[in-house]
Amino acid sequence: MTIGAKAKRDGAASRPAIVVGISGASGAIYGVRTLERLRDANIETHLILSKAARITLAYETRYKAKDLETIADHTYRSDDIAAPVSSGSFRAMGMIVAPCSIRSLSEIATGVTSGLLSRAADVTLKQRRRLVLLVRETPLHSGHLKSMLAVSEMGGVIMPPVPALYAKPESLDDLIEHTVGRALDLFEIDTKKIRRWNGIS
Repeated sequence: MTIGAKAKRDGAASRPAIVVGISGASGAIYGVRTLERLRDANIETHLILSKAARITLAYETRYKAKDLETIADHTYRSDDIAAPVSSGSFRAMGMIVAPCSIRSLSEIATGVTSGLLSRAADVTLKQRRRLVLLVRETPLHSGHLKSMLAVSEMGGVIMPPVPALYAKPESLDDLIEHTVGRALDLFEIDTKKIRRWNGIS
């Protein structure tokens, strides 16, 4: 993407915005694909990449942090607690954390935030906006489940990236697309990349 194109996107005045968090959990590709599909849908993206996510991204994918910075409209350091997305006055449709580590989940559940990712999620909840967490962990002990319940009771949506085999995926990419598509459905964004269930014919 050229600098000119980036400036043009930043200059769009009325595009809806979503905050995208990528934690250090396995499954960094979910965050990458989320950014790509939001770009396709002309949604302004505000990316928070945790320090651990940078390591996971390099280990699991061909992407680097700088690649994601060209996909997202705005990118913030994970320790930038003065970023716009740390304030309830920042207007957005909501936030998605893909993938969401147990550490991030736990911080969000307790409100004890150590960085911008969990702070932005906490702001999303307090402003009663949609928060979707693609929690990546299994098996789960009772502490994990209690944290999930706490976030759910505060209005967040817990959405583990469970494969939908009824869609008859032919590749790993199909599974990723379906999960991201279903997650963005929760924001009323149709990626047009998923096979929806139409019953048994």
